[in-house]
Parts: sequence; structure tokens; C-alpha cells
Amino acid sequence: MARETQKKDPSRGAAGLPPYFNIDPDSALSDLDAPTSTGGFADIAEACARGRADLSSRGMNEEGRKALRLFSTWEITRYLIPVAQAHFRRVLKANPELPQGRSETEGGAKWFTLDEVLRLRAHFAAQGSKTKDYQPYRPEGLPAKMVAVANFKGGVGKTSTAAHLAMSAALDGYKVLVIDLDSQGSMTSIFGGRVEDEWQTAFPLLARHYGDHLRLENQRRLDRGDAPQPLDDSLSAAMEMTAADVIQPTHWPNIDLIGAQLNLYWAEFQIPVWRMAARSWKLWDALTERLEADGVLDQYDVIFIDTPPALGYLTINGLSAADILLVPMGASFLEFDSTGRFFDMLHSTFASIEEGENLAARALGRPEIAFEWDAVRTVITRYDSAQQGELAALMQAYLGPTLSPHRQDYTALIGQAGEQVNGIYEADYRDFNRETYARGRETFDATYAAFKRLLLAVWRRDELQMQRAAQ
Repeated sequence: MARETQKKDPSRGAAGLPPYFNIDPDSALSDLDAPTSTGGFADIAEACARGRADLSSRGMNEEGRKALRLFSTWEITRYLIPVAQAHFRRVLKANPELPQGRSETEGGAKWFTLDEVLRLRAHFAAQGSKTKDYQPYRPEGLPAKMVAVANFKGGVGKTSTAAHLAMSAALDGYKVLVIDLDSQGSMTSIFGGRVEDEWQTAFPLLARHYGDHLRLENQRRLDRGDAPQPLDDSLSAAMEMTAADVIQPTHWPNIDLIGAQLNLYWAEFQIPVWRMAARSWKLWDALTERLEADGVLDQYDVIFIDTPPALGYLTINGLSAADILLVPMGASFLEFDSTGRFFDMLHSTFASIEEGENLAARALGRPEIAFEWDAVRTVITRYDSAQQGELAALMQAYLGPTLSPHRQDYTALIGQAGEQVNGIYEADYRDFNRETYARGRETFDATYAAFKRLLLAVWRRDELQMQRAAQ
């Protein structure tokens, strides 16, 4: 019998050695390209830009913008409006003025835009059973809740978590604003935002806050007989802008966006310059106070802030503005360790601000400041129960209630939706089968349920405090 010839595995070295043995330098040299100059970075960036444009265009409509998919009767009655399909159809038939949907085939399933779904939800809320949550809980007389999603560690699903929570809240009926403070602009890309330069980002809001402070300081200088500090052209331009100038609509009817792009990173250099020129400027209040002054907190229900993966000035603004802080992390030692260091730096940073401000406040007899968040939660993302269960339990034991008991599983739906440049909720379930889609989105629905429970608790606490104050 002839001996069977074995093919050599090219990934193995000679005599079955690991592939890093016996590498021929001349062979390696033949694979090496020319040295890279500074201009080479521009070439690489331009290639990435072309690829990004190509990938992004796959989720766009004929006008070159992202378009949100339609929602079927099955999906609406299962996930969006808590009624039986038969009752849903009866209500539509009895109310021809309501959106009737459209069928892709004669006698086929009816499909609706999200805007139509929101109109239908409002009808059921007005006419349907009062025991059902057709509209989400939202106390009257209270401002929007701001939610910052932050961590040092990259790859933990920070932007993905913020985006999917924003989409979940929108599907639930809330009016949502997303603020992208990360100059990489990933959140902006998810929502199809178009940002030409830093003047279409949050930067003008921060600049205007400083400009307002400088004008007040200049008036005090004039009153003392001192020369005022001049406002440069950038500050003068920012003084003419409001939040409405930088908020843009998205392909979601109830999600708006303040986008980001690379030039936003310039704020990390400009803000300390302003701070050195005016030590009394409270830079950490800039975003909050500008949003409040421009009425943004009354126009939305929930505001999600995606922060850079570093504790710079933009992140400090986002964290200071937040009522709720969410910190995504993976169930690994390195991410647990990094997250602990993140909280340690948060403590050092905000304690330092409080100490410096309150030293001056006590000397002048003014009220002291103290930062406070309604709730802080860490969330395990991209969770694999088969591999990470023991470590996740250990993390839970150490962090206690700070770590949300819900773990966001990694599912195939995440990867497939990402390939189509969509969020999970933007994926058309017909690209899968219903069962696969239903299982895939369960983990994201559970993540939102845990967040919504936290949001409602915080709002309810505020509402009760407001009622007691009014008595």
C-alpha cells in the first residue's frame, strides 16, 4: 500500500516547529514595502475615507442619507405597542384616518414608518386601556435626564451601548438627543450625521459659555477701571450661536444629534487656554448651562452623551452634565482593572475641582459645590456566559449594586448588523428568520429594560421630591 503524502502546513515551521522559527530574512524583505513618510499617513487616511464612504453608502437612500427601515404589524404588536395583532387590525379598520401601512405584495403584511408607529401609539394611549403602558413614563415639570456613557478602555462597546440605548428609548416613545463628544465621530456615523468642522459640534456651546463669562468679567474690569480682555473672532462668532445651530435631525424621527468630527479634538487644547486666561471660569458647567439656557432640557426626554475614551476636558463636561453615568466594560481582568483605575481618576479629578472651588468659596462666604450623580452603573458588555461566568460573578461580588446584574450577551446579530452599517434595531428581521432575530435582540431589550428601570426610579424620586416641596 502506497504511503499517503502529507501536505506541509505553511503556517508551521520546519519539522513542525512554530511559524516564528526559520523565517528567511531575504524572503521577509521581499514582502516589505517602502518606508512610510508623514505624507503616507494622509494616503492611509484617504484610503480609509474612501472605504468609509463606500460602507456608509450601503445604508443610505437615493438622496445619499441614511433611511430608517419600516416596521411590520408583527413587530409593532410584539415590541412597540402592547396589543394583539387582531385588535390592532380592528382599530385600523375602524379608524381610516390613522396610518394604514403599506403592503409590498397584494394581501401581504402591512409595514409602517416609525413616525406612523408613534402616531398609532398616541392613538392607543388616548383611546385604549389605561392599564397598559402605551406611552413611557415621563413626569411633567422635570427636565430631560442626561446620560453619559464613558470608560477609558476601548472596545468595551461604549458607543454601541449609547447608540442602542438611544434607539431603544426612541422606539419606546421618548424624544432623544444624542451628543457625540468623541472626535472620532463613531456615534455621528451611526446616526448618519454630517459635520463639516468643529462649528457644527458641541464646541460653539463651550466657546459661548466661556464668552459669556468673559463678558461678565470684562464688565467687572471696566467697573474697576481696568482694561477688558478682547474677544477674538472665534469667540465673537460663538456668541451668536445657540444649541439649535448645531442640533441636526437624524433618520430617526425622534432622535436628534449634536455630531462630532476630528476638529472637535481642538477643544482639548483650547479649553485650558481659556481656563488659564480666566481662572474663575467654571468649564465643567459649560455644556450643562448652555443646554439649559437654550431650552434643550425641555425639548427632549433623554439625552445620551458619548464621551471620548480619555478623561479630557470634553469628557469632564459630559460627566459633569450627566445625571446618570453608565460605564460599559468586558468581563476580563484587564477591563476590570482599567475600569477601577477609571473610577479612581474620576474621584481624583472631581475631588480636586471641589477642593479648589470650595477653598475659594469658604474664603468668600459663598456656597460650596459638590458634584452628584443620580445613579452610577457599570454594565458588562459582549458577555460570554460559557467563558466569563465565574469572573463576572466575582466582579459582581466586589462592585455590588454598582454593577448591573444584567449582562449584555454577544450575539451573531451584532456582527451581522455591524456589517450592514446599522444598529441592531435598524436591522430588518427578514435578513434573518424571526426566531433568530427575536433571540438576537433579547439581550439589547434586556439592557434597555435595566436602564429604563434606573431612569424611571430616578425620575420618580425627583417627582416625589418636587411634590413634597410644593406642599
